[in-house]
Amino acid sequence: MLNDPQWEMEFAARFRRCADEMKWLFCELYHSDLKAFDAYVQMLYDAWQARPEALRESDRRREQDAAGYRRRDVTVMQMYAGAFAGTLRGVREKLDYIEECGVRCLHLMPLLESPILRSDGGYAVSNFRRVQPELGTMEDLRALTEACHEKGISVCLDFVMNHTSEDHEWARRAKAGEKEYQARYYFYDGWEIPNAYEQTVPQAFPTTAPGNFTWCEEAGKVVMTTFYPYEWDLNYMNPAVFRDMTDNMLFLCNQGADVIRLDAMAYIWKALGTPCRNLPQTHMLVRMLRLACETVCPGVLLLGEAALRSEMVSAYFGTKEKPECHLLYNGVMMPVLWHTVAARDTRLLAHEMRRLLAMPKEQIFLYFLRCHDDIAWQLDYGFLKGCGIEEKAHKQYLNDYLTGKWPGSPALGEVYNADLLRGDARLCGTAASLCGVESARAGGSAADMEKALRLDITLHAFLFTLSGLPVIYSGDEFAQENDYAYYNDPLKAGDSRWLQRGDLDWRRAAQRGKKTTPAGKMFSAIRKLQSVRADCAAFDPDADVWLLDTEDDGVIGIGRYFRGEKVLAVFNFGDEEKDVWLREQESYTDMMTDQPRDAGAVTLPAGGFAWLRHTY
Repeated sequence: MLNDPQWEMEFAARFRRCADEMKWLFCELYHSDLKAFDAYVQMLYDAWQARPEALRESDRRREQDAAGYRRRDVTVMQMYAGAFAGTLRGVREKLDYIEECGVRCLHLMPLLESPILRSDGGYAVSNFRRVQPELGTMEDLRALTEACHEKGISVCLDFVMNHTSEDHEWARRAKAGEKEYQARYYFYDGWEIPNAYEQTVPQAFPTTAPGNFTWCEEAGKVVMTTFYPYEWDLNYMNPAVFRDMTDNMLFLCNQGADVIRLDAMAYIWKALGTPCRNLPQTHMLVRMLRLACETVCPGVLLLGEAALRSEMVSAYFGTKEKPECHLLYNGVMMPVLWHTVAARDTRLLAHEMRRLLAMPKEQIFLYFLRCHDDIAWQLDYGFLKGCGIEEKAHKQYLNDYLTGKWPGSPALGEVYNADLLRGDARLCGTAASLCGVESARAGGSAADMEKALRLDITLHAFLFTLSGLPVIYSGDEFAQENDYAYYNDPLKAGDSRWLQRGDLDWRRAAQRGKKTTPAGKMFSAIRKLQSVRADCAAFDPDADVWLLDTEDDGVIGIGRYFRGEKVLAVFNFGDEEKDVWLREQESYTDMMTDQPRDAGAVTLPAGGFAWLRHTY
């Protein structure tokens, strides 16, 4: 096949660069099944042939600017299309607003066809080639990506790798008894092998969806269901599964996706007697997906998602010689920051920063203050124990504080997936409501509102200080509050995550230009953070970064230097105004006010921050 003269030179050249490694990996995983490998390669070629010329041209440009995604002027916005504007066409009509928000990458949450009653927020995909009907069509998605590209906005789409919905065609045929399709999942005649798996495999949702297997009445067999009973785990030991799922991913790339988020990638390879997480074969599969993109659509980036500590998830970057993901979500910073808010103690945050600073600068994480999902308190309790903090009591305190039950707390969140047996629960809420904006609006003073907005802005400033890409969840740019409408929807009422997934409040968004309003203050602050970051070389991902000695557990400081520019970023998470002694002799400018500022001693209000800049 590789000598076929009909193969275009561009594809052939890219394939030759990857062919040997691709074949070796495939043969290692699939027992040297060369017939299956030929089918896989043919699929890659077919996907390349189907790629629109405009996207091929984009690939060529991005090959010349391979590190362009690492620029400091990139801000990501995450949203559900339906919550933002009703439909994909509605999102396209609102692109001017997205552009006004300074967004360079738009992450659209799951939008492929899913059963209404068993969708898991869109993660139970029943058809990888169709858009959820209420959102529009695949043609609408292509029109949206084309319109985004015209504005210089990249588009990120979720790709659910680990499972399909039980309503997917493969699952329906498996239920009907077709052995070929049962082989695409993990089917067992009885409970002996599933019970053996349960000895070593953790439960994803022990309260709402206990266990990792479900009895399928139609097939008369047991099927593996790591997340929910209606989400059937795919068997990647079957080469047909890997081929067809890679084909589905490339199909999304050919609709104009610039970034593919690999959802739950750590779970995709299973082996009896293991936790079925992060196995070596998983990395081999992710590496092959990278090679597939480099062959078919080299302008597309892979964004990995795995619920692991920073130093563990970084393994999914691969190596310099054999890279895997271009980008990774950092899921640790979100709970650590909210712990810092509630505890008014930066020691754990500084501990996490030291881990990040020890990693190679080439590794680019995406950082978020909140996302579509809950906040799980997966903190380093070994470290916290050394600070005199006990795990169970601390988790209870965090939830009490951030739901407003703790005396004096202005936060208004809700718990999710409470485990009464273990005394554990996760947390939900918008950033503004967790910072106290909602309670200040409901019955607080002007000072309460100022304090809440100051904390919200400070938390976002911390994200913008890090080397990586900051993510803003849609609505946070103008301090959108919790949406309690989900109480009245029988499909959502039992899932508090919908508290933070509400429809965008366009009435409040319209106030973004009025700087006297909370929405206007928040919006202008975010835009200032973006413009300052883009303008200052010290925020470059290649900058030298270090922690400052603030001599105060309630305050954290970060220094950055690159190409003659130095930035000192100082954050006060304490509950009172503080003088922070940095003892810097150089002249500095406050980057948010453009006024000179003494860096010897920096006065910060409670929940406040300062970005100070010196140019050599």
